Amino acid sequence: MGVKVQKGLPAISALEDEGVVTCIEHGNSTPLRIAVLNLMPIKITTETDLIRLLSSSPLPVEISLFEPASHTSKTTPAEHLLRFYKKFEAFGADTFDGMIITGAPLERVDFEDVDYWEELKGVMDCARKYVRSTLYICWAAFAGLYNRYGISKQLYEQKISGVFAHHCDKPKSKIVNGFDDEFYVPHSRFIGFDRSEIETNKYLEVISSSDESGVYIIGEREGHDFYITGHSEYSPLTLDGEYKRDLAKGMNPQIPKNYYPENNPELPPIVRWRAHSRLLFNNWLNFYVSEKGVCGIEPVS
Repeated sequence: MGVKVQKGLPAISALEDEGVVTCIEHGNSTPLRIAVLNLMPIKITTETDLIRLLSSSPLPVEISLFEPASHTSKTTPAEHLLRFYKKFEAFGADTFDGMIITGAPLERVDFEDVDYWEELKGVMDCARKYVRSTLYICWAAFAGLYNRYGISKQLYEQKISGVFAHHCDKPKSKIVNGFDDEFYVPHSRFIGFDRSEIETNKYLEVISSSDESGVYIIGEREGHDFYITGHSEYSPLTLDGEYKRDLAKGMNPQIPKNYYPENNPELPPIVRWRAHSRLLFNNWLNFYVSEKGVCGIEPVS
């Protein structure tokens, strides 16, 4: 049905060039109000990725963009932030139906050493109290589970980078309603979990995982929040850009797995995750953010 965002946001023209329908008048429909706390350094790219997925929902959506008040981004133009972003402290979480908290390149930094950690904890705690459901993506998933349950991240020597096959550990969960038996998800991270810490926690469950890249979707048994370790929102060329950026820096990165045809970075990557990513976000909006979903719309078997 499309999304409502502030006029002039660069993502709109970029997505229209792709043929993606974004801004549509919702008539008498009340849109789902989604707050996006964008912690990624290149914020415009992340905005575009998320709006691409949210605009595919049959439900109307209105997006508000936020950044930490206690951190100044050096990689997104100040005029863009001033025009399109708000500080979360100025708004009550009860203004929103759902929230998305993105990742950040802070894997090697202790949570307590992140300059906006105290503010982020406050936002997460506030969202839990007032927002129907929150999606924590990549680094935010690790931060969220550490903040609420004390689950520690594990730092890897080798980056998990590529597109990996996944399966559903809890196929009856509505967040994975309609997923194929095997589906693909991009990952790009240096951290992971000790799976046993999640499985022995009475409030959490592993909903989806991969034999290669590990735990993917963690849900709370009460069905409130979801912690997503992968990047289902990535555009086709995001992993390509990250690989070539790290290569130019002399970091000797491994070629992302299962991404380029014949493992050749000179060839255009194969997109294997587009349908899955749309279904993931649509399920979240329908079954967890929407009041109708909360009231118990049953998934199609």
